[in-house]
Amino acid sequence: MSSPGAPARARVPSLKVRALQWLAQREYSRAELRRRLLRIAAPAAGGPDAAEADTADNAEASVDALLDWLELHRYLSEARFAESRVHARAGRFGNLRIRQELAQHRVALSAEAEQALKDTELARAREVWQRRYGLPAQSAGERARQARFLTGRGFSADTVRRVLRESGAPTPDDPAA
Repeated sequence: MSSPGAPARARVPSLKVRALQWLAQREYSRAELRRRLLRIAAPAAGGPDAAEADTADNAEASVDALLDWLELHRYLSEARFAESRVHARAGRFGNLRIRQELAQHRVALSAEAEQALKDTELARAREVWQRRYGLPAQSAGERARQARFLTGRGFSADTVRRVLRESGAPTPDDPAA
């Protein structure tokens, strides 16, 4: 029993408890969850000590085992993560940006999700353009700014051209311009 003047020690949640708490809040990719867990499990970096290297290897092994357990019991799912990320990003970003973000998490889209994104890219680009601008560009500079905006959001060059052409703004590749 601790002495009356000593501060009470708070219980530190285990790696499994922390991982389950995080996964209850939102979906994580395996790589992202691994990185977060290793920050907690890895000892403070000191010098190049053999004992510290062994402890770091043990931490990595225990985190990898925990991740395997989470996947086995379907708490962690790459497919759910990809679906969640696509759902959250599709209204604001194009296919290129979404795929690039998933690649950072080492997650690939399923063929069905890839096709669904491809099928809706033009409509999503129109909606993003409408929310941001709403009116056709009045000058070449303004048109270029709109094109850079949509390209920066990850929409393909072909999609950007189609959106700007449909908006009524003259395009350089239009014979009527």
